Amino acid sequence: MRIFSGQTNLGRATGVVSKFAARLKLVGLGIGLALAYAAAPVQAVTLKIATVSPAGSVWMRELQQAATDIAERTEGRVKFKFYPGGVMGDDKAVLRKMRVGQLHGAVLTVGVLAQNYPDLNLYGLPLVFRNHAELDYVRERMDPKIMAGLEQKGYVSFGIAEIGFAYMMSKRGISSVGDLRKQKVWTPDGDLGTARGLEAFGVSPIPLTIADVLGGLQTGLIDTVAAPPVGAITLQWHTRVENLTRLPLLYTYGLLTVGERQFKKVIPADKQITRDLMGQAVAKVNARSREDNAKAALVLEQQGLKWNEPTEAELAEWQAVANKANGQLVEEGFVSKQAWTEMQGYLAEMR
Repeated sequence: MRIFSGQTNLGRATGVVSKFAARLKLVGLGIGLALAYAAAPVQAVTLKIATVSPAGSVWMRELQQAATDIAERTEGRVKFKFYPGGVMGDDKAVLRKMRVGQLHGAVLTVGVLAQNYPDLNLYGLPLVFRNHAELDYVRERMDPKIMAGLEQKGYVSFGIAEIGFAYMMSKRGISSVGDLRKQKVWTPDGDLGTARGLEAFGVSPIPLTIADVLGGLQTGLIDTVAAPPVGAITLQWHTRVENLTRLPLLYTYGLLTVGERQFKKVIPADKQITRDLMGQAVAKVNARSREDNAKAALVLEQQGLKWNEPTEAELAEWQAVANKANGQLVEEGFVSKQAWTEMQGYLAEMR
């Protein structure tokens, strides 16, 4: 019995030692894997970005500089590849390519994205802002909320960039709502917000891609566009119109966005670097745009375009029609009542 007991104790001890050794092997294997993972280089992530802005434009200069800085700060882990000059197509085509992964992001006007997130339309409703001071007051308070809402829809944005107040530019002078209704007015193809805004004034807008607008003006398919001065000059539309209407009909703006699916591949520390530097680039473009539009307005005058000044009565009519239209658009869910009410509160404070 003693011999049997001793053998049993020995067997138990041997089993304990074996289990302990096995555990040590597992721990060692875990540590080894962790060290190997830590030592392994993080795979670089490339973000493919499309824009209609041509090479050498303010947008491209700022984006390329930010991309260079990001690559340096992340030691090459985050890179950007740009497709400027509209080579990837218009906004609708670019968005389709983003959905299938051919592109990862773009500089877009808000129209196409607003189909997924209606509150992007908020600033572009007709005659919401009287001047830049009101606009800046609202944007300072609401831009972060709008960007957060967009991110919930799967699009990471680095900020809103001003394109500018769009003024009516036409072959025949426009000062009243009645004058506008007699025109053949362009609207960006796929931009439901601008189309609905124009329809509110009793206009049946003609949708065309940006690339087709100049041809449309030349052939008479359209005779009126609403655009910021710098855009009209850049795209040569000003060569086919003779009149401007001194009324900030719509506020136009764009944003740099990337799909969340690709951005998730970037490690957290690099995400923050990318957000910071690209956000600074968008902010610079935003500020520069206002300066460029002021200069472009002077150029248009120097080239002979005439400003038409609506009378007080005509201005009151424009505003009354816009107010009614905006109320209807909010009721229809074109923008959320919550966002609209919040913006109106800030405008009331400012006024």
